[in-house]
Amino acid sequence: MNGAEAILEALAREGVEVIFGVPGGANMPLYDAMYTRPRFKHVLGRHEQGSIHAAEGYAGSSGRTGVVFATSGPGALNLVTGLADALMDSVPLVAITGQVSRAAVGTDAFQEADVTGVTMPVTKHNYLVQDVDEIPRIVKEAFLIASTGRPGPVLIDVPKDVQLEEFSGDFDVQPDLPGYKPTVKGHPRQLEKALAALGRARRPVMMVGGGGHDAADFLRHFAEKSRIPVITTLKGLGVLPGNHSQVLGMPGMHGTVAANRALQHADLILAIGMRFDDRITGNIEKFAPDVETIVHVDIDPAEIGKVVRTAIPIVGDARWVAERLAQTAKPLDISDWWDRIHEWQQRHPLPTPERDRLSSQEVIRAFWEATGGDAFVTTGVGQHQMFAAQFWKPNRPRSFITSGGLGTMGFGLPAAIGVQVAHPDATVINFDGDGSFQMTLQELATLFKYRLPVKTVLLNNGYLGMVRQWQDLFNEKRYAEVHLEDSNPDFAKLADAFGVRGFTVEKREDLVEAVKETLVHPGPVLAEFRVFHEEGVFPMIPAGGSAEDMIIENPREVQQ
Repeated sequence: MNGAEAILEALAREGVEVIFGVPGGANMPLYDAMYTRPRFKHVLGRHEQGSIHAAEGYAGSSGRTGVVFATSGPGALNLVTGLADALMDSVPLVAITGQVSRAAVGTDAFQEADVTGVTMPVTKHNYLVQDVDEIPRIVKEAFLIASTGRPGPVLIDVPKDVQLEEFSGDFDVQPDLPGYKPTVKGHPRQLEKALAALGRARRPVMMVGGGGHDAADFLRHFAEKSRIPVITTLKGLGVLPGNHSQVLGMPGMHGTVAANRALQHADLILAIGMRFDDRITGNIEKFAPDVETIVHVDIDPAEIGKVVRTAIPIVGDARWVAERLAQTAKPLDISDWWDRIHEWQQRHPLPTPERDRLSSQEVIRAFWEATGGDAFVTTGVGQHQMFAAQFWKPNRPRSFITSGGLGTMGFGLPAAIGVQVAHPDATVINFDGDGSFQMTLQELATLFKYRLPVKTVLLNNGYLGMVRQWQDLFNEKRYAEVHLEDSNPDFAKLADAFGVRGFTVEKREDLVEAVKETLVHPGPVLAEFRVFHEEGVFPMIPAGGSAEDMIIENPREVQQ
């Protein structure tokens, strides 16, 4: 057995079944070992960024650690965006990259790059393998670090000669991580304090982030038993069903009026598995001015108190804490609070302007109605992402996969590939925009190669829409370099060139049939919907503002 074969054996012992990646000169021994030991399903991407986003989609939707391979130099560096994305969104990944031979390291050899140096800020940990017999320990540690505590990406850089060197080590090894001991069990006294504060509260809300997905059953039980209003962040969508009567929607810059006003007027915020991102808080000086107590539950102690002052910190796993909350939950006396919230909901539903032309909102809503929400959804980044977050009501955890912290355009299509690989029998819909889609559209070839029936719903407004919206509102309509319509391809023909079913829809009367055709087609589909050019995502909190500055409807919207 050589080093490359040892890597594969170590991966098999970690339960890895699927690998995403692209071969090259410096990781060729790894691919040669896979050829002779075909125990894994390998998904060949058309670009390393596509492969790592696919691994993110696989991990995010399944809860398992995603694995991606890349070669040295440009191959490894093409993973950087995905690593940063996974770090910010707490996605467990192990990236294994080839490196030039040890003797050539530091000589500016062909396709050499200091990958561990470059990726140190965007990984939870990384390794440069110097000793072939260390491979089992390093792989075991990488998976442990990636999947425990606050999940995240780990990179293993393996010189080519290490991959070819004879392996004589032992696979029966233990991790050697004396300083790595994530706290799983929250402190009982802190939990008691939280429950006591909750019992005294008259205007409480529970805000759940991406860390709540594995605690979903307990959180739902706690919420229903206590009758507490629930706000789900962008990464927390689906922890409770989106159409649940207690779910107020998403908070923050493009959150619902009810969610944002509930935060502004709450006297207690129970925050679980979320990090008070600036897109949620806005101007931190004006965030939740009436709050008396913030209870923050997070497995990462660095996040507690980092942004907001926390009265009751609970460092621990969300599932462990949620289970105890569910066991001790009691109905809260908050009927007056619910009356206020219901008034906000009735007075300020999400805006759905009526136009002669199709809108993104009605397209997304049509797909939700056709599926009953029984689908996995991925998105790119931009206006379509926010419309999907507002109007798609996911009915189960880990079914809404999007790039939150980094906001990576091009995320949607490759992430959908990973989701479909993880859930081969599920309906997977990628809501994308014409700008975001064109950053990774080469992965249509991956859909065709593996016959993955991903449905891409392209909401084409002819602009880099979110930038255009800001230029409209804050730059006096100086639309600098955001117009795409005059140079966009014919997306239906483009899809056809890749072997993917493609068609274009412009008329409202064709919407229902187009949705049906998209969903019933047995293979991959690219359905382009040409939507209103100047649509805006509202409500909106301007940068630097607070919920009190929320723009509920577009003050400049042009009706067509």
